[in-house]
Amino acid sequence: MTLGKANYAKTLIGFVAMLAMGTGCAASDSDASESTASTNQEIISNLVKAGFPADDIMEVDGVVYVGRDAAVSLEASREMLQTDGSNSKEQYRTTNLVSSSVSVICVNGSAYTGTFSTALDRAISNYNNLGLSFSLRRTTGSTSGCSATITANLTSGSAGGSSGFPSGGRPYNAINVASSTSQYGTSVVTHVITHEIGHTIGFRHSDYYNRSISCGSGGNEGASDVGAILISGTPSTATVGGSLMNSCFRSSETGNFTSTDVTALQNLY
Repeated sequence: MTLGKANYAKTLIGFVAMLAMGTGCAASDSDASESTASTNQEIISNLVKAGFPADDIMEVDGVVYVGRDAAVSLEASREMLQTDGSNSKEQYRTTNLVSSSVSVICVNGSAYTGTFSTALDRAISNYNNLGLSFSLRRTTGSTSGCSATITANLTSGSAGGSSGFPSGGRPYNAINVASSTSQYGTSVVTHVITHEIGHTIGFRHSDYYNRSISCGSGGNEGASDVGAILISGTPSTATVGGSLMNSCFRSSETGNFTSTDVTALQNLY
């Protein structure tokens, strides 16, 4: 990592732990492994059909990622094949959005203390201050009154975070931020948390077409008319510091939305 920039992609390894709880029969290790492989093969196939380049799709610990930090479920990948009639090749969002029936998104921040706790509160305020169709509410585990829940996790590894896209009209259920991100201070941690929540409600990177704009290196994450859609009123080109949803962050980030981020959010929600 160079001074002033940190790549979200560096934080993927070790970020996602797959937990399964229940009663009754459980699949054998071999059956579960075969099932995961088959599911991921379909996810990857769907992403390629949706227009994402194969070299931008990766599988880490049994989870498929696109755009370097957004996990994609099987349901979400299938939704990406459902065209909405848009012919735009630039983007801010995926075809997958949060349903209007989701009015309260709870964020379980029980794992966050100190800098991360303060940053999470600020990130939640970022969204709630805009009067969107949904509100974010911080919880410590209770789901009472929640339309959907996002769990905020602390992870190891290089500074940055990861999350995923919505599916079934619900936001992705987790954001993951590396504890080492705190070295950059509360504003940067707020930026990363707000960014990852952005993915959970359907935002792609603003510089998806050229990651070198914010990262200093990297190419096109891939665009298609079913999975990378320009939001009305927002620019089709990215600039350094132009959007909180740029692929990489700087050490000077404020943690606040830019004017175009606000336009995008208010247009969708």
